[in-house]
Amino acid sequence: MPARTKVTARAIARDLRLFLKDRFNLDDDKASERETIEEIEKGVVFRGTNLWILIFAIMVASVGLNVNSPAVVIGAMLISPLMGPIMGIGLGVGINDLELIVKALRNLGIAVAISVLTSAAYFWISPLNDAQSELLARTSPTLWDVLIALFGGLAGIVAGSRKEKSNAIPGVAIATALMPPLCTAGFGLATAQWNYFFGAFYLFFINSVFISFSTYLIVRLLRFKSKDFVDKARELRVRRLIAVFIILTIIPSIYTAYKVVNQSLFERYAQQFITQEMRFDNCQVINKNFTYEQGEKQIEVTLFGEPIDEAQLQELEKRLPDYNLPNARLIVRQGYTGEDSLDLAAIERMNLQMRTGIIEDLYKKNEEILRGKDDRIRLLQDEILRMHAREVPIADFAEEVKAINKNVLELSVSPAVLSRVDSARLDTLHLAYAHFKRKPRTSEIKQLEDWLKARVKTEKLRLVVE
Repeated sequence: MPARTKVTARAIARDLRLFLKDRFNLDDDKASERETIEEIEKGVVFRGTNLWILIFAIMVASVGLNVNSPAVVIGAMLISPLMGPIMGIGLGVGINDLELIVKALRNLGIAVAISVLTSAAYFWISPLNDAQSELLARTSPTLWDVLIALFGGLAGIVAGSRKEKSNAIPGVAIATALMPPLCTAGFGLATAQWNYFFGAFYLFFINSVFISFSTYLIVRLLRFKSKDFVDKARELRVRRLIAVFIILTIIPSIYTAYKVVNQSLFERYAQQFITQEMRFDNCQVINKNFTYEQGEKQIEVTLFGEPIDEAQLQELEKRLPDYNLPNARLIVRQGYTGEDSLDLAAIERMNLQMRTGIIEDLYKKNEEILRGKDDRIRLLQDEILRMHAREVPIADFAEEVKAINKNVLELSVSPAVLSRVDSARLDTLHLAYAHFKRKPRTSEIKQLEDWLKARVKTEKLRLVVE
């Protein structure tokens, strides 16, 4: 009988180690060290073709961010040659090539300056000045952006060191998003919104540092030949500076990530509280707003329908801790007070009967006087408009609009008669006037106009904005 091989824990561990080493081996299809270094050094320099491609890519990305088109932004990131000098810095640190580090830093500075100025020039002349979601997404870097840059950079340098180049590097350019933050910084510079400028620039800084750091790690892992420092103490000092530099880059992003997580959890718990606790028979939530700023937690809810009494509101506040909202403040805005709690259906019926009676009386009294059909219609329209003017609950509108848009300072809504000068035709419509505290965005005006049409129950409404 053949001898049995003795299975031991040491043998299993050895076999597992050999298996993993074989599976995760980076030496199999590795390009020559000289070839990889030359390829990275070639992308470091920004001159001629590279420079023009960068400018065109920046313009494409700026347009994409301006019109809020993710597809256009992705296309610009694929065109961008920004990865070259960033990987060059990491390579230079990894092989102790001070000349390459200086060269890469100089070219990266040139690329960044041209990118920001080109983007600022575009946004300065662009008529679209509103910050869209694609722009806003690049103004608050978090720890997740650090992780994306780190692992994206690792994928990029591993792919770049292979004999056969894959599509990983274009993917890294998209994932790490080097181009959009520079365009957002240009937007902040053009519009003097410095929180956008510094937030976006910090995101680009994070991406650049950790792509360079990833390149450094893989270069060291692949054991690229280093240029020896004459002074070993200086070499140690450089490595310590790199470590401090990386730690200082991470710290602000960790703080921002902590704030983002807390805000997201607060909004989720607040939404659960409203969905499960604020369900009433004769009242419904028409608007909600969550505020989480400098430790202040506020849930603002607007109700429409029969008012909720004070005892119910206090009971709701007592349930906030059950939804992980112990320090949150609940603010409930109601369209009607206790004095207004009449039967709305009965009031509507009385108004209808009153209108019908008035119109009939007017018709009978003026039947002998009015000979033409047009005169009778005009008189009836005038009376209807006067009655409608009394029916517009402008006080209620003013209370409700506070919850919809705090930028509105003054609001007026009234029926009006529109006369076409060329044909003398008359028509009725509602005329609304709104005065904003600060210049409103187009989306704000559209939101207010849609809400007014729904509230007045007519499509014939014109909004005048000041």
